[in-house]
Amino acid sequence: MNKTRFAVVSSVAALAAIGTAYAEFDSGSCSFDGIELKGEVEVVDSFPDVKVQVVDSFPDLKVQAVSSFPDDCGEWQFVSSSGDFKIQYVDSFPDVKIQMVDSFPGIP
Repeated sequence: MNKTRFAVVSSVAALAAIGTAYAEFDSGSCSFDGIELKGEVEVVDSFPDVKVQVVDSFPDLKVQAVSSFPDDCGEWQFVSSSGDFKIQYVDSFPDVKIQMVDSFPGIP
């Protein structure tokens, strides 16, 4: 195999690996990378399951903070430890853009 062909094949393989490793928000199942976006949520400064950016318009998900029974898509009960998943607030490059709401959480 010549060097040019080897470089092309290697580049394609690397891009394929990156593409399969990239996770994204799934509005059909209200999840990110297999994590359902409902339940008890722990806010962390590092090593989150999901990086979120709070926006005022065009969110991926509308989130309502609840005090109990966070059973539906977008219902989050914030806890200090042992949550169902961990989030980190970011200003850029989020996994999911959220809008905080007082009612009607879920997929906009």
